[in-house]
Amino acid sequence: MVGCKNKPGQGATMPKAVAAAGDTATYTTIQWLDTLENVGKLTFGDVATIKFRFMNSGTKPLFIVSAEPGCGCTIANYPKGAIAPGIEGVVTAAFDTNKGQVGAFRKSINVITNTRQSTYKILYFMGQITSAGEATKGGPEKKPGEGKTRVNLPQKKIS
Repeated sequence: MVGCKNKPGQGATMPKAVAAAGDTATYTTIQWLDTLENVGKLTFGDVATIKFRFMNSGTKPLFIVSAEPGCGCTIANYPKGAIAPGIEGVVTAAFDTNKGQVGAFRKSINVITNTRQSTYKILYFMGQITSAGEATKGGPEKKPGEGKTRVNLPQKKIS
Protein backbone atom coordinates (compact mmCIF):
# COMPACT_ATOMS: atom_id res chain seq x y z
CA MET A 1 0.00 0.00 0.00
CA VAL A 2 1.41 3.41 -0.97
CA GLY A 3 0.42 6.62 0.82
CA CYS A 4 2.13 9.12 -1.47
CA LYS A 5 4.58 9.39 -4.35
CA ASN A 6 7.52 10.66 -2.27
CA LYS A 7 10.63 8.53 -2.16
CA PRO A 8 11.92 7.45 1.26
CA GLY A 9 13.54 10.40 3.00
CA GLN A 10 11.51 12.98 1.07
CA GLY A 11 8.46 14.95 2.09
CA ALA A 12 7.02 15.39 5.55
CA THR A 13 8.98 14.17 8.53
CA MET A 14 7.54 12.84 11.74
CA PRO A 15 7.69 15.38 14.61
CA LYS A 16 10.15 14.40 17.36
CA ALA A 17 7.34 14.29 19.94
CA VAL A 18 5.37 11.75 17.90
CA ALA A 19 8.47 9.65 17.26
CA ALA A 20 9.35 9.69 20.97
CA ALA A 21 5.82 8.65 21.95
CA GLY A 22 6.03 5.65 19.65
CA ASP A 23 9.40 4.40 20.90
CA THR A 24 9.25 3.00 24.45
CA ALA A 25 13.07 3.15 24.65
CA THR A 26 12.76 6.97 24.79
CA TYR A 27 10.12 7.00 27.54
CA THR A 28 10.84 9.04 30.65
CA THR A 29 8.86 9.98 33.79
CA ILE A 30 6.83 13.07 34.59
CA GLN A 31 5.83 14.61 37.90
CA TRP A 32 2.67 16.68 37.65
CA LEU A 33 2.87 19.56 40.14
CA ASP A 34 -0.66 20.76 39.32
CA THR A 35 -3.50 18.54 38.08
CA LEU A 36 -6.64 20.21 39.44
CA GLU A 37 -7.25 23.97 39.63
CA ASN A 38 -10.18 25.83 41.15
CA VAL A 39 -10.40 29.24 39.46
CA GLY A 40 -13.24 30.43 41.70
CA LYS A 41 -15.87 32.86 40.41
CA LEU A 42 -15.49 34.36 36.96
CA THR A 43 -17.74 36.99 35.43
CA PHE A 44 -19.34 36.11 32.11
CA GLY A 45 -17.08 37.70 29.49
CA ASP A 46 -13.80 36.96 31.30
CA VAL A 47 -11.01 34.88 29.82
CA ALA A 48 -9.16 32.97 32.54
CA THR A 49 -5.65 31.56 32.18
CA ILE A 50 -4.93 28.36 34.08
CA LYS A 51 -1.44 26.89 34.42
CA PHE A 52 -0.59 23.25 35.08
CA ARG A 53 3.07 22.77 36.01
CA PHE A 54 5.04 19.58 35.50
CA MET A 55 8.64 18.42 35.75
CA ASN A 56 10.63 15.90 33.74
CA SER A 57 11.57 13.57 36.59
CA GLY A 58 13.24 11.06 34.30
CA THR A 59 16.59 10.72 32.57
CA LYS A 60 15.51 11.23 28.94
CA PRO A 61 13.90 14.17 27.12
CA LEU A 62 10.20 14.63 27.83
CA PHE A 63 7.82 15.46 24.99
CA ILE A 64 4.24 16.66 25.27
CA VAL A 65 2.74 15.02 22.19
CA SER A 66 -0.62 16.79 22.52
CA ALA A 67 -2.85 18.69 24.93
CA GLU A 68 -6.46 18.61 23.78
CA PRO A 69 -9.23 20.51 25.59
CA GLY A 70 -12.45 18.66 26.29
CA CYS A 71 -14.55 21.44 24.71
CA GLY A 72 -14.45 24.46 22.44
CA CYS A 73 -14.41 27.07 25.21
CA THR A 74 -10.82 26.21 26.13
CA ILE A 75 -7.59 26.60 24.19
CA ALA A 76 -4.56 24.62 25.40
CA ASN A 77 -0.94 25.57 24.86
CA TYR A 78 2.06 23.39 25.69
CA PRO A 79 5.81 23.17 25.02
CA LYS A 80 6.41 21.82 21.52
CA GLY A 81 10.07 20.90 22.01
CA ALA A 82 11.96 18.55 24.30
CA ILE A 83 11.99 19.23 28.04
CA ALA A 84 15.32 18.15 29.50
CA PRO A 85 15.54 15.99 32.65
CA GLY A 86 15.01 18.03 35.83
CA ILE A 87 13.38 20.94 33.98
CA GLU A 88 9.86 22.22 34.65
CA GLY A 89 7.29 23.08 32.01
CA VAL A 90 3.72 24.37 31.85
CA VAL A 91 0.54 23.38 30.05
CA THR A 92 -1.62 26.51 29.84
CA ALA A 93 -5.38 26.68 29.35
CA ALA A 94 -7.24 29.81 28.22
CA PHE A 95 -10.90 29.47 29.22
CA ASP A 96 -13.32 31.85 27.47
CA THR A 97 -16.45 32.30 29.58
CA ASN A 98 -18.24 33.81 26.55
CA LYS A 99 -18.39 30.29 25.16
CA GLY A 100 -19.69 28.80 28.41
CA GLN A 101 -22.85 29.21 30.44
CA VAL A 102 -23.58 30.92 33.75
CA GLY A 103 -23.18 28.42 36.60
CA ALA A 104 -20.68 25.88 37.84
CA PHE A 105 -18.28 24.29 35.37
CA ARG A 106 -15.62 21.59 35.27
CA LYS A 107 -13.35 21.38 32.23
CA SER A 108 -10.58 19.03 31.19
CA ILE A 109 -7.45 18.89 29.06
CA ASN A 110 -6.24 15.50 27.80
CA VAL A 111 -2.45 15.36 27.66
CA ILE A 112 -0.35 12.73 25.89
CA THR A 113 3.36 12.39 26.74
CA ASN A 114 6.24 9.96 26.20
CA THR A 115 6.15 8.68 29.77
CA ARG A 116 6.51 5.23 31.30
CA GLN A 117 3.89 5.28 34.05
CA SER A 118 1.18 6.37 31.62
CA THR A 119 1.25 8.28 28.37
CA TYR A 120 -2.17 9.82 29.11
CA LYS A 121 -3.09 12.38 31.79
CA ILE A 122 -6.28 14.38 32.31
CA LEU A 123 -5.92 17.85 33.84
CA TYR A 124 -9.01 19.50 35.34
CA PHE A 125 -10.09 23.00 36.24
CA MET A 126 -13.35 24.16 37.73
CA GLY A 127 -15.15 27.22 38.95
CA GLN A 128 -18.32 29.21 38.50
CA ILE A 129 -19.39 31.71 35.87
CA THR A 130 -21.59 34.53 37.15
CA SER A 131 -23.47 37.12 35.12
CA ALA A 132 -22.16 40.68 35.34
CA GLY A 133 -25.00 41.66 37.72
CA GLU A 134 -24.40 38.73 40.09
CA ALA A 135 -20.73 39.56 40.58
CA THR A 136 -21.54 42.65 42.69
CA LYS A 137 -24.26 41.03 44.86
CA GLY A 138 -22.04 38.78 46.97
CA GLY A 139 -19.22 41.23 47.75
CA PRO A 140 -16.26 42.47 45.77
CA GLU A 141 -15.76 41.02 42.31
CA LYS A 142 -12.76 38.75 41.88
CA LYS A 143 -10.47 38.93 38.91
CA PRO A 144 -9.74 35.69 37.02
CA GLY A 145 -7.35 33.52 39.02
CA GLU A 146 -7.70 35.63 42.19
CA GLY A 147 -8.24 33.49 45.27
CA LYS A 148 -7.43 30.42 43.21
CA THR A 149 -7.08 27.19 45.17
CA ARG A 150 -4.52 24.68 44.03
CA VAL A 151 -5.23 21.02 44.75
CA ASN A 152 -2.40 18.56 44.21
CA LEU A 153 -3.53 14.97 44.02
CA PRO A 154 -1.09 12.31 45.25
CA GLN A 155 0.88 10.64 42.49
CA LYS A 156 1.19 6.85 42.46
CA LYS A 157 4.57 5.42 41.59
CA ILE A 158 4.53 2.28 39.51
CA SER A 159 7.64 0.21 39.75
